[in-house]
Amino acid sequence: MATDQRVRRRRHTRLWLAFSAVLLLIALLVIPPLVSIASYKSRITELVSAALRRPVRLSSVELRILPRPGFVITDLTVDEDPAYGAEPVLHANSVTASIRLSSLWRGQVQLSRISVDEASLNLVRTPDGRWNIDPLFRTAAALPGPASSSGGRPAPYPYLEATNSRINVKNGVEKLPYSLVSADASLWQDSGAWHVRLKAQPARTDVVLDSADTGIVRVEGTLHPAAELDQMPLHIDLQWNDAQFGQLSRLILGSDEGWRGDLRGEFHLDGTPAFARVKSRLRATGVHRAEFAPAAPLDFDASCSFAFRSADRDLQDVLCESPIGDGRARLTGSLPGAGEPPRLTLELNRIPAQAGLDVLRTLRPNVAPGLQAAGSVSGKMTYDPASASHPPTDPQARRIPDRRPAGPPRPPPGPLAGSFILEGLRLSGDTLKTPIQAAKITLDPALAVPGMPPALTTTVALPAGAPSTLSFTARISLHRFQLNVRGAASLPRLRELVHVAGIPQAGSLSQLAGDPATLDLAIEGPWLPLISSLPEGPGAPAPLVPAGTPADEGTMTGAIGFRNAIWKPAYLALPVELRNATLRFAGGTLRWDPVDFAYGPVQGSAALDLPSGCSTPEPCPPHLSVRFDTLDAAALQAAILGVRQSGTLLSSLIDRLKPSSTSAWPPLEGTLNAGTLDLGTFTFSELSAGFRLQPASAEITSLDAAILGGKLHATAALTPGDQPAYKLSGTFEKLDPAQVFELMGMKAAGGAIDGSGQLELSGYTDKDLTASAKGELHFDWSHGTVSSLTEDPIPPALTRFDRFTGDAAIANGAMTLSKTEVRHGGRKSEVEAAVTFGIPAQTTFGPPADIHSANR
Repeated sequence: MATDQRVRRRRHTRLWLAFSAVLLLIALLVIPPLVSIASYKSRITELVSAALRRPVRLSSVELRILPRPGFVITDLTVDEDPAYGAEPVLHANSVTASIRLSSLWRGQVQLSRISVDEASLNLVRTPDGRWNIDPLFRTAAALPGPASSSGGRPAPYPYLEATNSRINVKNGVEKLPYSLVSADASLWQDSGAWHVRLKAQPARTDVVLDSADTGIVRVEGTLHPAAELDQMPLHIDLQWNDAQFGQLSRLILGSDEGWRGDLRGEFHLDGTPAFARVKSRLRATGVHRAEFAPAAPLDFDASCSFAFRSADRDLQDVLCESPIGDGRARLTGSLPGAGEPPRLTLELNRIPAQAGLDVLRTLRPNVAPGLQAAGSVSGKMTYDPASASHPPTDPQARRIPDRRPAGPPRPPPGPLAGSFILEGLRLSGDTLKTPIQAAKITLDPALAVPGMPPALTTTVALPAGAPSTLSFTARISLHRFQLNVRGAASLPRLRELVHVAGIPQAGSLSQLAGDPATLDLAIEGPWLPLISSLPEGPGAPAPLVPAGTPADEGTMTGAIGFRNAIWKPAYLALPVELRNATLRFAGGTLRWDPVDFAYGPVQGSAALDLPSGCSTPEPCPPHLSVRFDTLDAAALQAAILGVRQSGTLLSSLIDRLKPSSTSAWPPLEGTLNAGTLDLGTFTFSELSAGFRLQPASAEITSLDAAILGGKLHATAALTPGDQPAYKLSGTFEKLDPAQVFELMGMKAAGGAIDGSGQLELSGYTDKDLTASAKGELHFDWSHGTVSSLTEDPIPPALTRFDRFTGDAAIANGAMTLSKTEVRHGGRKSEVEAAVTFGIPAQTTFGPPADIHSANR
């Protein structure tokens, strides 16, 4: 019986609980729409305003029961203190304010949580260093929370949180381009201390950024109450992960500085906003330049600590350490604010020389990838500009007179003091057949030079396969380097040194052999080549240098002298003997000048310009200027063909112009000058010609010469093929008729012969060229006579005339005169003639014909 009563009682309890739940659910669904929140709008505004310490405006308020009682606020605007600007400090389209349930039992309404989504928050810093969040923390320090409605115990401060929001930074009324996007932030009080949590992505509005590569910033902080924000004790842990160097430089500097790699940073701050101690750790992997990928990208892991004073941005007690290979680097000192110079000390303890070579490979693109370095660097260097401005004085100097003879004034001491010592240097690998070795190299501070940054200097003498050593003097500053090279080096060793140093002009020495060369070179440039940075997008900043500008990789000036050297390119049959030649470096170009050469039996002088780059899209081929006192065509042919080749001069030249040939001529422009050019039948004097060579074409752009007592002006072009074709056109003036007709076995005298003509021919041999020749010739000859040296008759009209003009057609191995006119007084006649090419030429005249006379 008792059991049945307990069962019935249990059933009644369950029914009442279910009935109560249904009533509660109906109340939650029916009551909120019936409750008028409009009458409470001002009260809710006061609650939110008290929590945020700013005037608040909102559009509407709705009551929400589930999942927890609260208010849903639409279009919330938090006004700014006029001292910090006119723009609202916070704006959010939707805000949820949760009610603290315990306050309802006391008949009060208190907020436990204020949540905003997709909000925009402005952080403002005034010129005197105050932040607009200072009143929030200062008021909260005086009052633990907003006052309750009944005037009793102050209510706990609500939990503030923002999701998917944006945090902007302003300097006074100016909005800076820096911001935090996709921000999730929260702020709350616990046991009188403020706690801050933030996760956001850094962004910049005036440049185009790949937001995925700017990294993620995470902040955890604790701030304790104080009367002023600058005096609040705080502890902050900050992590910045997954940042890419290129996007990071665009974010901070506004431009891509050309670095690539991944960066992770940790910062720990203890103290107050006015004075804090900071510990940090920076780790980077895969660091390299954007222009090229080195064989081994750099990694580093550096830890730093310092004390920071915000009033004057002063960094004291700086200590940075980083392991490098088996050694360690240590940087100590201070960076005072208010325009005071820094004081830093760098200590190196057995830093591997290979690490320095890897850094050089990262900075410069052409350093030989197979080069290996052994040895280590140790030492200590201090940078102190204050000591250079006020050098210490010797108290004994005034008592002991200086009796040394007066000399030039000593330069003032520089800001650097100390030295670095590189011991056991050994460079090997790549193309070095013999390693480069130096037992000890000391880097000392260079003498101060007005207008130049502080630098280190050293001088090293190394054997280079010549009777005398090769001396290297280096001046190294933070951003630039200078290197002077003087002495002698064998050509094989010189090629190795130029190659491993990454000098682009190494190819100019690859085909040389002979006596050691003498060097007097100066190399200077930045460690980081200045490259053009193209803007991206409408808001991108201006480029570092104009687009298309060649990278500033440095300059080389000076000269390398060669004596008794041999140069043998693949496209020449015989080697060129360089009896005396100088390779000059200036203005980014190479110039061989002067060059005293012999090519087989041909001797002359030349100058060759090799430009390193072009400012226009068109190619810039080398320019050759060659000069001969006397040039014999037969000797030139023998030199070009070589003793092991057969065929003709033209066939060998054409073969080298074919693109498929492995020994094709390189692109080349130039001029040729000769005192005399002997072609056997003809002799040119005062020859001047401009030419242009391409791998598949050749062109004489201009030719001026003295010939047959007159002048010749001509151009020519070559079209390669199975039967190469030639086109020639030109004019001649003031030819001596005696020399012209001597070629045809006749005698002539009188005035000069002028004319012009065009000629097309093809083939290789003399027979092919003669048979294929086609063209036309116009001539004009005044006051002349023609006579025969044989018994062959001469037309009477040519024995003496006032003017002889006509046109000639060239075809089938001969030149046929047509449309001729011979004038003698008032009489005009026509003369027919055919000249068959040969040595000498054969001339046949037809019967003369009168045209008309002056009496008709």
